[in-house]
Amino acid sequence: MKKIVVVGGGAGGLELVTRLGRKLGKKGKAQVTLVDKNRTHLWKPLLHEVAAGAMDPGVEGLSYRSHAHNHGFQFQLGTLTQLNREHKTIELAPIYDEKGKLLLSERTLSYDILVLAIGSVSNDFQTKGVRDHCIYLDSPQQAEYFHEELMDVFLRYTNDTHQSDKVNIAIVGAGATGVELSAELYNAVDYLKSYGFKSLGADNLRLTLIEAGPRLLPALPERIARMAQTELEQLGVDVRTNTRVVQATEAGLVTEAGETVPADLQVWAAGIKAPDFLKGIGGLENNRLNQLAVRGTLQTTRSDDIYVIGDCAFCLQANGKPVPPRAQSAHQMASRAYSNIQAQLRNKPLKPYVYKDHGSLVSLSKYSTVGSLMGNLTRGSMTVEGRLARVIYVSLYRMHQIALHGYVRTGLMMLVGRMNRFLRPKLKLH
Repeated sequence: MKKIVVVGGGAGGLELVTRLGRKLGKKGKAQVTLVDKNRTHLWKPLLHEVAAGAMDPGVEGLSYRSHAHNHGFQFQLGTLTQLNREHKTIELAPIYDEKGKLLLSERTLSYDILVLAIGSVSNDFQTKGVRDHCIYLDSPQQAEYFHEELMDVFLRYTNDTHQSDKVNIAIVGAGATGVELSAELYNAVDYLKSYGFKSLGADNLRLTLIEAGPRLLPALPERIARMAQTELEQLGVDVRTNTRVVQATEAGLVTEAGETVPADLQVWAAGIKAPDFLKGIGGLENNRLNQLAVRGTLQTTRSDDIYVIGDCAFCLQANGKPVPPRAQSAHQMASRAYSNIQAQLRNKPLKPYVYKDHGSLVSLSKYSTVGSLMGNLTRGSMTVEGRLARVIYVSLYRMHQIALHGYVRTGLMMLVGRMNRFLRPKLKLH
């Protein structure tokens, strides 16, 4: 029986292994295994909501082990450390508990077909002090850590009898994560006031959004970026473009001009790269962002038995530009890898992956949603905003859920979600 191993349970990896498990694993046609360093899955575009407290990962998180049981694949908890292409094996690092006690020793898994869907991490460009003083939002654990720090900062502020200054939060990077987090934080302040933080309001929050480039949201049309900036500035966000951060300190962020932006909390959301351990792994070809180079079929340039999908894949479009690291890219790659793996098992021709840009949307919490749709049309994109844009934005997450659970279970989850809006606090308070 052929062994298919998928490393990485993000949006693309989990959708792929779910479909492979249903098609091949349940029918005994292949042994399908998912490897991930976490026990649960959460859609990465929602991490800014976890950070602000608008979403509880304990409620929205999906257990890999339970999902594997329901969809015909196996789950292995672990972190990839080595890849041996000659023997077709991967090695997983040992796992220890919080007290340093060994839970799982180092393991070796064999494969016939390997899929790497490890995703991406923040790229701090080796800026001095960032690792020590800034918080990344690459995982649910980091988002939860930010939320805990946020609650502590607000609690400390409301119990300060002097209250001589505001709560200072600085976010580096005005892509989707930075922009969406900025809006969610103002939403969080509104709710916290109603939950007993009486002296806390939007006027007490000083939020600075710093972008090295000339404008916000470089992946979106300029008109959309201007709309988002206007909305943020009306909320009170201090938007600074063409501003490069050269150092992070305990007191705040130091810009290239020598100014220090004070910050009680600092978030780094500027740029991404593939994890460093992928550089040179198994002798595969990398680019400068550690992404693994693939051919049109999503197979690596140096092995037909290894596929790479999602943010860690360096895949060129017909126009010579790399496929952008977006959730829609991972979803499309998962679909193409699914069909190509089946074709490879049947010794049939493989088809090339073609990226289709369906546009992008940015949620500004309850205040607004803006974006563009159908960006691949020859006549250009269509701008959407307001309620329509919000409905479409939410539907993207629903499509991900449908890919994992099907229509019936997703419908039931939507019903439970609406019930929770009345039963649970509007903001995570712990």
